[in-house]
Amino acid sequence: MTPETGNAEPSLEYWQVHVDTHGVSRQVRRTLSGFERQSMGGAASQWNAVLKDKPARTLFCVLPVGWIGDWHENPAPQWIVPLSGRWFVETMDGTRVEMGPGEVSFGGDQGCLADALGRKGHRSGTVGEQPAVLMLVQMES
Repeated sequence: MTPETGNAEPSLEYWQVHVDTHGVSRQVRRTLSGFERQSMGGAASQWNAVLKDKPARTLFCVLPVGWIGDWHENPAPQWIVPLSGRWFVETMDGTRVEMGPGEVSFGGDQGCLADALGRKGHRSGTVGEQPAVLMLVQMES
């Protein structure tokens, strides 16, 4: 999140896992913008970016030390927010991104085509000597 300085609209950078036109998963850095000043419940106004997609459910996950989730697609389009620990996401194009608290990812790799090695979607896992605690907000698809 960019720091608030005066009335400048903030933005939020995140990693997006997506499928290209060849069915290969990739990761790119994106910027969430379109923040508007709004009050929530009568409190002083704050910056909010309201997404057009509606959440279907929220999950909290604890990935143990050494956990690896072999190749798979995200079960639904979902925002992934690390709360503690570190984790990685590796996409079919070979990109590996490590993330920790304060970083955000969007998993949208549904519909990948398996490559010659049988990889489809992404693989992910913990990094370091502590579990990764994640909050997932799955969106209606």
